[in-house]
Amino acid sequence: MEFLNEIDRRRTFGIISHPDAGKTTLTEKLLLFGGAIQEAGAVKSNKVKKAATSDFMEIERQRGISVTTSVLAFNYCNKKINILDTPGHKDFAEDTYRTLSAVDSVIVVIDVAKGVEEQTKKLVEVCRMRSIPIIVFINKLDREGKDAFDLIDEIEIKLKLNITPLTFPIGMGYEFKGIFNIWKNKVELISDKKTNDKLDKIIYNSIENEQLKNYIGIDLIGKLKDEIELITEVYPKFKIKDYLSGKLQPVFFGSALKNLGVQDLLDCFIDIAPKPRSKECDTRLVKPEEKSFSGFVFKIHANMDPKHRDRVAFVKIVSGVFKKNTPYLHVRKNKMYKFSSPNTFFAEKKEIINTSYPGDIVGLHDTGNFKIGDTLTEGEKIKFKGIPSFSPEHFRYINNKDPMKTKQLEKGIIQLMDEGVAQLFFLNLNNRKIIGAVGLLQFEVIQYRLLNEYGAKCDFENINVYKACWVDIEKADQIEIDEFKKIKQKFLANDKNGKLVYLADSYFSLEMTKEKYSSIKFYNSSEY
Repeated sequence: MEFLNEIDRRRTFGIISHPDAGKTTLTEKLLLFGGAIQEAGAVKSNKVKKAATSDFMEIERQRGISVTTSVLAFNYCNKKINILDTPGHKDFAEDTYRTLSAVDSVIVVIDVAKGVEEQTKKLVEVCRMRSIPIIVFINKLDREGKDAFDLIDEIEIKLKLNITPLTFPIGMGYEFKGIFNIWKNKVELISDKKTNDKLDKIIYNSIENEQLKNYIGIDLIGKLKDEIELITEVYPKFKIKDYLSGKLQPVFFGSALKNLGVQDLLDCFIDIAPKPRSKECDTRLVKPEEKSFSGFVFKIHANMDPKHRDRVAFVKIVSGVFKKNTPYLHVRKNKMYKFSSPNTFFAEKKEIINTSYPGDIVGLHDTGNFKIGDTLTEGEKIKFKGIPSFSPEHFRYINNKDPMKTKQLEKGIIQLMDEGVAQLFFLNLNNRKIIGAVGLLQFEVIQYRLLNEYGAKCDFENINVYKACWVDIEKADQIEIDEFKKIKQKFLANDKNGKLVYLADSYFSLEMTKEKYSSIKFYNSSEY
């Protein structure tokens, strides 16, 4: 049956890491070897004015970092692959966490020199909580770094993973010669020749090949044999069912920059990675094979094309078939909507599609109807779980620097807040706007995007806020409510949806307020 075959073809995964582990470079090379692009972008090259395909925003090109998740879809070996390249920087972690609700597996990238870093630990913990199958890729083997076995031990201890290597390096750093593929029992060596952005590689189908011995030397061959013997004795045998259930994590070594180990990773990935998985909603488990369509919004992006001021809601299809010009129920609004130009994505490049299947990411043009976490169905009233919201940790007043562009600033702030990059509060006392963000770098991104996408100038002013707490007074004592609103008047605000928020100025003040007004409930998120 065509529908079931299309589901079996889908592979939707995220690439996650600490900043500068080479995540975006790996994404580029997966696209290159998958035939989706002909030339990889030099992410940080100043001499060659190219930018990574997945880093399509201007600020990403300038800073050499990812600040938003990119969606890249392409076909390889009769499989439809959807890559979600996520930001690595902790200040944009909420975008990454939401993206992890839309993937069926992940590849964790680790720097050979730095090993396991703080952000990697947090992201792997989220994957473990959600039972997402994990593949580990140890990158930058062409640079001096830690010993391969020391790295494997570090991954096991710090990330609490049960791992088994499926490829292994031949030499490291300056002595790096290539990769031995344990999964396919073949050797891939570096060649000095370069054609069409891909280094020529020398492939040997046996470790006993005489030419191989002549090329890298008897000593290195002997060392490699000892290492492979140790791997087979010490580490568990790879079983796909253990990987899919989250009990075992395969490890690949390579250099994305040198194109070594990337093809091995890609070829193994399409063999073992899971097809679209079932997802929990508030009433039941929704399976991809169900005939009725369902999906959820995990990301909103304004101005993907600044010339057209378009706003796009990214929908992960969970079940059934999504069809163009077909009415679907927007569950939160309880209204039917039709979409005449749904898109599939390759970074900022869009292509209108007629049908999409479970596992696919569809972009829907949005005029402000969607919020992150919204559900679309053919009529069933359900809400998907696991789309996180975050309590801001940093707060700033936002000031208009150009009164002639007030409308542009208002529009820009609302649209950027809808993306989930930060949260907007209106102080009850004087209606001043306050931006709350998870990371300080978010303020720089907001300022840059307001200027370059909306032509609005702004700056930020410090405000003493410890934490934003959403206030639930529905079942509270009326005397307590009145006193709370009177005493805490200058600390009260509303979010952009009109919900009451208490902006506590210290931990002590927050705890005293909770104790004094015990009938009022305080939440760290608006999703209470």
